[in-house]
Amino acid sequence: MRALYAEELAGLGLGYESLTLGTRLGDTHVLALGPEGAPPVVFLPGGNFLNPTCLKWFLPLAERHRLYAPDIVGQPGRSEQVRPSPKGDGHAFWVEDVLDGLGLERAPLVGLSYGAGLAVRTVGLAPERVSQAALVCPSGIAAGPVLPMLARVVLPMLLYRLRPTEERLRRAAMPLFTEPEDPAFSPAVRQLGAVLRHLRLDAGLPRMATEEELAGFGGPVAVFASEEDALFPARAVLPRAKVIFPNLALAEVLEGCRHVPSKSALDRVNERVLAFLAGPEET
Repeated sequence: MRALYAEELAGLGLGYESLTLGTRLGDTHVLALGPEGAPPVVFLPGGNFLNPTCLKWFLPLAERHRLYAPDIVGQPGRSEQVRPSPKGDGHAFWVEDVLDGLGLERAPLVGLSYGAGLAVRTVGLAPERVSQAALVCPSGIAAGPVLPMLARVVLPMLLYRLRPTEERLRRAAMPLFTEPEDPAFSPAVRQLGAVLRHLRLDAGLPRMATEEELAGFGGPVAVFASEEDALFPARAVLPRAKVIFPNLALAEVLEGCRHVPSKSALDRVNERVLAFLAGPEET
């Protein structure tokens, strides 16, 4: 995984900084890129994948913002390998510590999958620290039916782990990636294989948020959910988002997409998130 991380870092080019912040859960590695002095945004990546891989899908945000992307503690990467319970608020306290370390009293959060669930937990615990939240294929809001998910997602992963082959890796990736053979996603597919072969897959997800937990957050929220997501399908996520977020400014279905959207869908998401961050007149 170290070699894969270095490879993905090289793909970011020369315009990033590596920072190390102290938190109550240990050292946290943060990637920073975008114009210094530009409005800050904190990006929380997906779980079980490398931060720079996820970050590359959202690089357009760094054209107008100073983008800070921490390696989530306990996930593959360069942060401390401590995993707080996903049922508690340890990750939200950690996000607070990251904001403190960056000198940010309040900032927008952009989260992908697992990272979006951590953003939701932070909004509930410390609403005064978050100005806006953009959530892409989010955990922590609603999930699809368990049995179809086990058959579509978990079983192919187990079969690959038992006997790793290229064909079995392709079958494990298909339910998660809309375009697994596109070069933009091939590093993530390779990482999926490495995680399944060498690491303990983190199957714990942030607990589902309640309307009561989020009642104190009045900032705008944007939610993008994939139509064909086996984990967090739009048909479950978006109706629930309308119930639990007091100020749901944007709710969009990524049509025809699985958990990791297509390149064209991610391009649209980046455009929409940039407009959302700029303010209501832009969306």
